Amino acid sequence: MSRHRTRTRPPVTLALPALLAVAFLLLPLVGILTRTEWGELGAHLTSPGVVEALRLSLFVSLWALGLSLLLGVPLAWLLARVPFRGKAFVRSLVLLPMVLPPTVGGVALLLGFGRRGLLGPWLEGTFGVTLPFHTSGAVVAATFVAMPFLVISLEGALGGLKQSYEETAASLGAAPARVFFTVTLPMVAPGLIAGAALTWARALGEFGATITFAGNLPGTTQTLPLQVYLLLQDQPEAATSVSLLLLAIAMAVLIALRGRWTGTPVARTPAEAPQPPDETAAAALEAERTPTAPPPATLPFAKAAAGDPASDLAGAPHDDGRWPLHAVVTGFNELTLDADPGTTIAVVGENGAGKTTLLRALLGLTPRAHAELRLGDTDVTALAPHERQVAWVPQDGALFPHLSALANTAYGLRARRVPRAAARREAQQWLDRLGVGHLAARKPAQLSGGQAQRVALARALAARPRLLLLDEPLAALDQTTRARVRHTLRTHLAGFGGVCLIVTHDPVEAVSLADRVLVLADGRTLQDAPPAEVTRHPRSPWVARMLGRNAWPGTASADGLVLAAGGRLVVAEALPEGSPALAIIGPEAVSVHRDRPAGSPRNVWPGSVREITAVGSRLRVLVGSAQAPDLVAEITPEAAAELGLVDGSEVWTSVKATEVTLVEL
Repeated sequence: MSRHRTRTRPPVTLALPALLAVAFLLLPLVGILTRTEWGELGAHLTSPGVVEALRLSLFVSLWALGLSLLLGVPLAWLLARVPFRGKAFVRSLVLLPMVLPPTVGGVALLLGFGRRGLLGPWLEGTFGVTLPFHTSGAVVAATFVAMPFLVISLEGALGGLKQSYEETAASLGAAPARVFFTVTLPMVAPGLIAGAALTWARALGEFGATITFAGNLPGTTQTLPLQVYLLLQDQPEAATSVSLLLLAIAMAVLIALRGRWTGTPVARTPAEAPQPPDETAAAALEAERTPTAPPPATLPFAKAAAGDPASDLAGAPHDDGRWPLHAVVTGFNELTLDADPGTTIAVVGENGAGKTTLLRALLGLTPRAHAELRLGDTDVTALAPHERQVAWVPQDGALFPHLSALANTAYGLRARRVPRAAARREAQQWLDRLGVGHLAARKPAQLSGGQAQRVALARALAARPRLLLLDEPLAALDQTTRARVRHTLRTHLAGFGGVCLIVTHDPVEAVSLADRVLVLADGRTLQDAPPAEVTRHPRSPWVARMLGRNAWPGTASADGLVLAAGGRLVVAEALPEGSPALAIIGPEAVSVHRDRPAGSPRNVWPGSVREITAVGSRLRVLVGSAQAPDLVAEITPEAAAELGLVDGSEVWTSVKATEVTLVEL
C-alpha cells in the first residue's frame, strides 16, 4: 500500500527570507571553495609554518578537551542533578564565554591569570607557572571558550535521563561514584560525545582569546587560526587553503553529530506492549487458586538449599537472615509501620495518597518524608541509600539499557564487591528461577514487558536486600503475563527473610500476594489489616471500588444510613446514630428488574442503564438514578438478554437490607 506524504507549501513571506538566510550563510563558504587554488593546496598545507601551527593546534585543542572533560563533566552533573542557591548564576557564568567577544575573554584571562592579574603572581611565585605568552596559556584560552559547549550538551543529556536509573542503582548498593561511572555516564554517552566533539572543534578554531592572552609566537602559541591571520597579509592564497582545512574539520564534526547536540537518552520500549485489563478480580483470584500454585508452606523456595541464591540473602555474617521492620515516617506521610520477617504488605490508595512517597522515604530518596528505619537489629536511618540494603523496583523496572540481563542482575552483587565470576553465576541462578535464564545475554530493549519485569525482580532479589520495595511491579504487563509473574513472585517471596512492600492498584495482587493491606489516604494510615478483612470491611470508598464493590458514604441513622449524595439506605444492623459510615454493597447482591419489584427488598430505586461491560463470564451493569448514587450490578448474559438490557434502558434496582455491610469510619 502506498503512503502519501502531505507536503505543506510555505507562504512566500516566510519562504523568501528563509532562502535569503540560507544564501547568506552559504555564500562565504562557496567563496572559500571557489577561491581555493586546488593545484597549490598540497604545497600550502605542507609548508613548515602550517605544519607547525597544525601540530600546535592539535596539541592545544586536545589538552583543552581534556581540561574541559575534567572540569566540565562534574559541573554539568552538578547543574543537572543538585538543587542549590545561585544555580541560575552559575549557569549564566557557564554560558558567558559563548556570548563574550573573544578578545574581551582574552583581556579577562589576562586580568585573572596574567603576571599582574589576581592569580598570576601567586602561580608564578609558588609553582613557577607563567600562562601568558606560553603554550599553557593557549590551552587555558581554548578551554575558557570551548568548555561551555561540553557543559551545555552534557547537562541536556543528564536532564533527559530519568533519575530512577540512578536511584535504582543506589538501592542495589552502588555508591554515588559507582553509580556515576557505571550507570550515568554510559547512558549519557551520546551527549558526552557530542559535547566533546563540539568542544574540540571550538578549541581547534579559537583565535581571539588566544592572541590576546597568549600572543602569537611561532611554535609556542601560534595555532592554525593565528597562522591564517598572518598568511592573509602576505599569502592570501595560502590563507584560503588553510581556512578550507579548518572548514572541512568543522563540517566533518557537524556531519558526524548529525544534529545530536544534546544526546538526550531515549527510553526504548520493550517488545511487548501492555494490553488493557480484561479480567475481573474474581476471575483472576480463581486462577490464582488453581492447583499449579502450591500453598506457601510447601513452596520450594521456603527452605533454600546450600549454594542457592536464597541462602545468601543474609547481609552480614552475624545476621540470622531474618529482618523485622520498624519505621516511623514523618513529613507528608505520617505513620508507624511494624512487620515481622517474611511479611508482604500491599500498599494501596488513590493517586496522591503517598504510596510512592512512602517507598522513597524508606529508601532515603525524598525530602517530602523522613523515615526512622530499623531493619532487624540495625538502625539504618542515618545511612545513605546505597548502605541500607533496601532494594527497589520502580514502576518501569529501570533496567540499565547498556547492560545485558545478566549484567543487570549481577549489578547489586558487584556493587557489594562480590567477585565477578561468583556474581554472574548467582545472577544466572536468579534469572533461571524466574524463567528468563535463557535471555541472559539480551539487552533490555530486546526483552518483552514480562521478561523485563522478571529481570528487574531477579536483580532486586539478587542484591541480598533486607527490605524489598516494589512500586507497581506488574502494572505494565498484559493479563496473561501478569498472572504468571504474580505466581512466580509469590513463590520467591515465600522464603524472603525480610519485609516486602508492594504498591499496587490491582486487587488481585493485593489479595494474592500480601499478608497485610495498608490503605493510605493523604499520607496517613486509613486501614492496615489482612486482605480478607479489607475485602469484607473496606474503610475507603476507593478501596471498595478497587475491589469491585459499591461504596456509599453517609451518616448512620436509626434504621440505616443517610447517604452523603442524597437518599436513604435501610440496613439490617445499624450503627450508633450520627456516626460516619460507609455502606458496602456487592454487585452480585444488586437485583435488576424491568418493573418495580414486589416483596422483601427494602431498598428499591428507579434508574437507567448507563453502561454494560463484560467481565469474564458475567456482565456488569452501571445504573444511574436520581434517588441514589450510581450502582453497579453483576448479572449473567442470559439475564441481560431476558430483560432486554441496552444502554439507556429504564430499570429498577433493589438491594436487601441484609446484603448491606456498614463500616464505621
